[in-house]
Parts: sequence; structure tokens; C-alpha cells
Amino acid sequence: MRWEEQVFALFDDLEQQAAVAFERERAAEVADRARAEYRQVSLASRLMASLEAEVVLDVRGPGAVAGRLRRVGDGWCLVETPRSDWVVRTGTIELVRGASERSRPESAWSVVHRLGLGSALRRLAEAGERCVLHAVSGARTEGVLHRVGADFVEVGRGEPVRGRTPEVALVPFAGLAAVQSEQRGTV
Repeated sequence: MRWEEQVFALFDDLEQQAAVAFERERAAEVADRARAEYRQVSLASRLMASLEAEVVLDVRGPGAVAGRLRRVGDGWCLVETPRSDWVVRTGTIELVRGASERSRPESAWSVVHRLGLGSALRRLAEAGERCVLHAVSGARTEGVLHRVGADFVEVGRGEPVRGRTPEVALVPFAGLAAVQSEQRGTV
């Protein structure tokens, strides 16, 4: 082999080594950027991408809630089970199974999907049906939702007796894990 061919072979070899090193560096940079971008993905955005999927939510207080994910809002989601609907406060979800691998950023949500927990509870209050409120402590309160404040809901417990108003309990959102309603499709 002539010296010119040896020099060109050496340059070809160096170019190939440089290309391999560039691709390794680029792959590492892409992986770093992907990790950095994924930090922006919220649980709510993953749930939003999972609408209509069969999911299992492990919820602090009531435990596992399994059913079809019907709605996602700001701080809550609606799971439809064969027997009832569950409005679950997302801050009490400890584990989600069955979620999509994709996400839908909150900037792409409609105005309806940006409504908070209070809006979902107001719909239940307007329906006037009996609900079971599950606390994060595991306690349960049964009754009819009356009024919904900024960070609490009033629950009428018992039936009116001789014109007297039933006992009303105030349930702060912070202690509320989920609300279970027997009548499906209310929220």
C-alpha cells in the first residue's frame, strides 16, 4: 500500500471514530433533554391522556377504586365503576395502574377540564342524591351534599324530622379523599 493510501485510510478511520464519538455524545444529550422535559409532566396530564381507559387508583382512605376514567379536572378525576361514580381528589392518589404512557399538557385542556373539585361537588349537590364521603383517614360520612364553599363541602346527615333541618357536617377538601355517588353520570 502506498503512503498516500495509508494517509487516506488513516483519515477515514479518524473520521469514523469522530462520527461514533459525536453520536454517543448526541445520544447522551438527547437523553438528558428528555429527562429534563419529563420533569414538566404532571400526574393530571398523564390522567388526561388516559381518559376512557380502565384504571385502578389506590386512594389514601378508601383503598382501590377500579373503573373507567371518565373525567379529569383541576385536582380531581371521575372514575366510573359498575355500581357508582367516584370523584377522587388527585392529591390522595397513591398509585395508578392502567394509565396511558402518553400525557396531555394542561395547556391543551379545555376550560371544562380546568374546573376544580368544588365544581364537581356542586354538580353532586345540585343532583341532591346521597353520597358517601371518604376521608383520607379512612372515615366515611354518608349524606346529601348541600353547599360547596371554597375549601369545604356541607353534608346533610340524616333526614328532616318534624320540619327540623338535618344535622350538617362540614368536610374540608384537605381531609377528603373521594366522594362516591350511587347515581352514575351525575358529574
